[in-house]
Amino acid sequence: MSMTIREQTDQVKAVAAEHLPPEVVGVFNRRINDLLDEGIPADSIKSGDILETFTLDDATGTPVSLETLIEDGPAVIVFYRGGWCPYCNVALRTYQSELLPQLENFGARLVAISPQSPDQSLSTVEKAGLEFTVLSDPGSRLAQRIGIAFQEADEVLAAQRELGLDIAQVNAEGATMLPRPTVLIVDQNHTVRFVDVQPDFTARTEVADIVAALSTRS
Repeated sequence: MSMTIREQTDQVKAVAAEHLPPEVVGVFNRRINDLLDEGIPADSIKSGDILETFTLDDATGTPVSLETLIEDGPAVIVFYRGGWCPYCNVALRTYQSELLPQLENFGARLVAISPQSPDQSLSTVEKAGLEFTVLSDPGSRLAQRIGIAFQEADEVLAAQRELGLDIAQVNAEGATMLPRPTVLIVDQNHTVRFVDVQPDFTARTEVADIVAALSTRS
């Protein structure tokens, strides 16, 4: 039996705690606690809401609209921080191997959205061998619009730079605003049928929960 996403991310956290500088681990842990204290924003998108149309560029720079995504059935929309995030990569690879093969049963399409530039999104697609659509949300504007974005803390940005990562260099428009890890299921009427927002940036929606939500609405 394959591991859950939580089991995989727990392993990633354990390795990070062992190999990263203690002060960096402390910064990341404090940020997780801060975000958990903030919780899910009151104005974040909710089940039953209408998701207004949007158009974002895919990894090749081709514009993709919400209407295209829901043309043949519901869309499972995954907001992730970026290909630099190990927890995102665990989730994306798991969705590729375990979720994507099941979506045909529901006529559903999978799409992942991050504030990365299209070039960086293409790198994520290629490295992870993804076979679903990956879109770029410059400045996390769509994420802001649906109430799931947050400005990354300066001490976290400094800790990331210490590790050789500058998200302003990989994100479109040099933005340092990120989406909370979120999964939406949107039907052909633009109605949101399922929402799961994770305040903890190491947590992700499990495949079983997404499939259960699709099964309930089918």
